[in-house]
Amino acid sequence: MGMSEFYRTPDEAACIRTIQHAIDLGVAFLDTAPSYGAPPYGESANERVVGRALAKRRGAVVLATKCGVLRAGEKRIVDNSPAYIRRAIDESLKRLGVDYVDLYYLHRRDPRVPIEDAVGTMAVLVQAGKVLCLGLSEVSAQTLRRACAVHPITALQSEYSLLSRQLEQEILPTARDLGVGIVAYSPVGRALLTGRLTSLAGLKPNDLRLLHPRFQQGNLKQNLTLVDRVRAIATNLACTPAQLALAWLLAKGDDIVPIPGTNQIRHLEENAAAADITLTTEQIKALEEAAPPHDVAGERNTPDGLALMEL
Repeated sequence: MGMSEFYRTPDEAACIRTIQHAIDLGVAFLDTAPSYGAPPYGESANERVVGRALAKRRGAVVLATKCGVLRAGEKRIVDNSPAYIRRAIDESLKRLGVDYVDLYYLHRRDPRVPIEDAVGTMAVLVQAGKVLCLGLSEVSAQTLRRACAVHPITALQSEYSLLSRQLEQEILPTARDLGVGIVAYSPVGRALLTGRLTSLAGLKPNDLRLLHPRFQQGNLKQNLTLVDRVRAIATNLACTPAQLALAWLLAKGDDIVPIPGTNQIRHLEENAAAADITLTTEQIKALEEAAPPHDVAGERNTPDGLALMEL
């Protein structure tokens, strides 16, 4: 997502190099969406960048994209209508330069459209060979159960990190009961858990985090105290805070796949190395006690962003 918008001015050539280097490192899962990239960055810019990076390397990755969110400039419009879903997959395949995608998510749920109708339409795309597996994003446990009754759901994508553990109460147990994997986005808390972001001073004017409650001055100060605790544990384990945050997610189960985003090769290599860290039960407990959910200050998204999610 961040390669095309939201955090800094995009550099397409650098992004393509980063994606290709990720594949060289053995990173086998790429996740994009048509709503990542809008004027002045270019409509559906992220799918186009991923497509260019995958030229002649399609077989090396599991490729995921989404439908359900349209862009009108800076605004996001949720559309789960069957007509839109059928059109959206063909447009995505063209931008990506591929014949099919491995995983196709419903990016956000439109409450005006029964989930059965949306998933039923997506199931037809599986039958047509355009999609191999189906996913959902930011839906409730109840919606997930209803969807699975129509067609198997392979993955549920939601925000999940040491600072955002709302899935653990109901959604994660339900997903496991149904055999649905979790794709954890923002696994390092939009850079909070890297330990490198200590103030808002260095952020660009168009940086999405300037609008996020957790980055507002009072909340940021409180959240950085939690990050300092995570940093102390990371220092003892001879790894970076970002690596520790990713290793924690990996330790939560083989059914959880974190998707850290970056357009810098040095951060990519740092993130990938987290797969080599094995945490003990005691270390996991210490981490969770260092950053308990009730101590995290501020909502995990903006009011507009949360309005598009089933909480």
